[in-house]
Amino acid sequence: MAGTGTLLLQLLLLAGAGVEVAWRPPKGKCPLRCSCSKDSALCEGSLDLPETFSPTLLSLSLVRTGVTQLKTGSFLRVPSLHLLLFTSNSFSTIEDDAFAGLSYLQYLFIEDNKIGSISKNALRGLRSLTHLSLANNHLEALPRFLFRGLETLTHVDLRGNPFQCDCRILWLLQWMPTVNASVGTGDCAGPPALTHMQLRHLDPKMFKCRGIELSWFQTVRESALGVEPFSYQGEPHIVLAQPFAGRCLILAWDYSLQRFRHEEELSAPSVVSCKPLVLGPRLFVLAARLWGGSQLWARPSPDLRLAPLQALAPRRLLRPNDAEILWLEEQPCFVVADASKAGSTTLLCRDGPGFYPRQSLHAWHRDTDAEVLELDGRPHLLLASASQRPVLFHWVGGRFERRTDIPEAEDVYATRHFQASGDVFLCLTRHIGDSMVMRWDGSMFRMLQKLPSRGAHVFQPLFIARDQLAILGSDFAFSQVFRLESDKGLLEPLQELGPPALVAPRAFAHITLAGRRFLFAACFKGPTQIYQHHELDLSA
Repeated sequence: MAGTGTLLLQLLLLAGAGVEVAWRPPKGKCPLRCSCSKDSALCEGSLDLPETFSPTLLSLSLVRTGVTQLKTGSFLRVPSLHLLLFTSNSFSTIEDDAFAGLSYLQYLFIEDNKIGSISKNALRGLRSLTHLSLANNHLEALPRFLFRGLETLTHVDLRGNPFQCDCRILWLLQWMPTVNASVGTGDCAGPPALTHMQLRHLDPKMFKCRGIELSWFQTVRESALGVEPFSYQGEPHIVLAQPFAGRCLILAWDYSLQRFRHEEELSAPSVVSCKPLVLGPRLFVLAARLWGGSQLWARPSPDLRLAPLQALAPRRLLRPNDAEILWLEEQPCFVVADASKAGSTTLLCRDGPGFYPRQSLHAWHRDTDAEVLELDGRPHLLLASASQRPVLFHWVGGRFERRTDIPEAEDVYATRHFQASGDVFLCLTRHIGDSMVMRWDGSMFRMLQKLPSRGAHVFQPLFIARDQLAILGSDFAFSQVFRLESDKGLLEPLQELGPPALVAPRAFAHITLAGRRFLFAACFKGPTQIYQHHELDLSA
């Protein structure tokens, strides 16, 4: 309903009163620049909001006043109002509870003003309101819950406002189909792609209004090369490989302090990887070490502490660089990538109480990374090395056999995979040149995307909450968080990690506990940083 229409309605109401001669309430009750009848008042050109009306007033119209804002409780002196009209005024904001006390108000017309902001609780308490018009103002958006509690609405007019059709109007699009009221919404004024499109024709599904943020939570002193999450006896834990401290440090959640605390540590000088494996009540930790030999630690039951169980392949693992867990023929195994010329990447599987070599792979190639994945329903192993392109092995006849290598992937330091929409993707880390994202096409990994990554040692995909993320660490710049956009099938920048800035990050892992999500960033030249994951509603 346009401003002219509502003004005519007001005049009809005034005429319907059957009053030919303006009736004035007792002396001093009709303010200056207002004309009053028994139940109605019309004020034009007032410098401020008139206050000396009769408390039994039913209809009030304010035209071209000097009021700059409608403050809380502006109409407490006229609780009986049924109709309130503002037109051609200069106020630009409406505060919370501006119409408090008007429980009988049925018609509220705020038209042809300069309103650019309205508080979310501005209309609170208008339980009898049936007709609302905010037409022809300067509103680019409306606050969520503006219409909460207005159960009697039958007509809403929002036309003539320069609405920006972004996440801020998503709630309005979702609200309109749920109410038994006719809603006039008008057109979008922006963004350019939606200009002149009617709001009622917009599909709420086109808006992406859920954001995420990773904010700093806690610092763990001493540098680390690796970080691994695991669950033991129903409680989540984290183990850090700390070479300079010479230990594998296990962290647990302190429910009283609401922080991570040290639970246990294993002596492991020059450790590069601490890989946990839980088998029922038993906990194993593989400590891969550059010097002194790699070891397997074990905790037979929850009431005991971890203790050394065995030395692992001392003649084959001379310079381990990475360790992973995989299950083969229903048996748990470790695969340890060895970066020395004299050693070899080794597959160790459980045999009795310990783990023993089952196969040596890729000898003489100085492997820097191992990645376990499943392709075509079979176990596969991807080895990255300093001497050639990554090589893909598949499990055939009780051993790993070479299947193929990855083209266009020279100088790859490490690989990590993830799955999305039925596809298998691969993140390939390159210290010099661009890191890459590839997709499995059924026979080969094919190039999908390149990302500048000077100084990178880790490109880690992580699925957190509802988002597929990938974090590209850098020794020379801020580490970058990317999110997979399902409609494009590509990773898009999301945020930089920090402050505090990460110093030479080497591994990332996330853990969920007590309804909260945390990201651990292990750094080689600085402390481990812990970030908390937050979901943001951008339509709020």
